[in-house]
Amino acid sequence: MTLAPALAGGIRALGIDVGPAGQAQLLAYIALLEKWNRTHNLTAIRTAEQMVTHHILDSLAVVPHVPTQASTRIVDIGSGGGLPGIPIAVARPGWHVTLLDSNQKKAAFLRQAVAELTLRNADVVARRAENYDPQARFDVAISRAYSNLAGFVVQARRLTRPGGIWLAMKGVYPAEELRELPPDVSTTQCPA
Repeated sequence: MTLAPALAGGIRALGIDVGPAGQAQLLAYIALLEKWNRTHNLTAIRTAEQMVTHHILDSLAVVPHVPTQASTRIVDIGSGGGLPGIPIAVARPGWHVTLLDSNQKKAAFLRQAVAELTLRNADVVARRAENYDPQARFDVAISRAYSNLAGFVVQARRLTRPGGIWLAMKGVYPAEELRELPPDVSTTQCPA
C-alpha cells in the first residue's frame, strides 16, 4: 500500500476531517522527517510506512479529545520531531500550536518543517519547559513520551490557563505514574 491511501484510510478511521491539501502537507512532513532523521536522529522509526501509523495517525488520534474552540492554543511540550504538534497544526489550521523543545538541533528541524509546510498556525520555542514563560497561557498542554506524568503535570500546570486541559500520550497504561500524581489532579483515560 502506498503512503497516501494508508494515510487517507487512517484519517477516515479516526473520523476526523483532513482534506487533500492537509494530507499532502502530512506526506511532505513525513518526507522531511525521513530526510532529517538520517543525520539528526529525530525518531527511532525509520520507514515512511511506519511513520504514517506510528507517528501521524497516532498524533491525530488525540484531535477528537481537544476542545473544539476555533482559537484553541496548544503547547506541545518536548515536541522533538514535531509530534504530535505538527500533525495537529496541519489537521486544525484554526488552532495555534507552539512546538516547545530545548534541543537546538530538533528546534532547527521544527523551524524548517514549519517553514516548508507553511504552517502559519505554528511556532517554535527552543527552550526548556521550566524556563519558558509564555505571554499568555495555553488552553491545552500535550506531550508524547516527554516525561513521567508527574513531571508533565508540573510543566503543564505552569503553562496552561485555569481550566485548561493536559493530554499525556503514553504508549502503555501508566498505572505506577498515575499513583504518583498530586491529589488535586484528576485523570480520564481516552480510548485508544
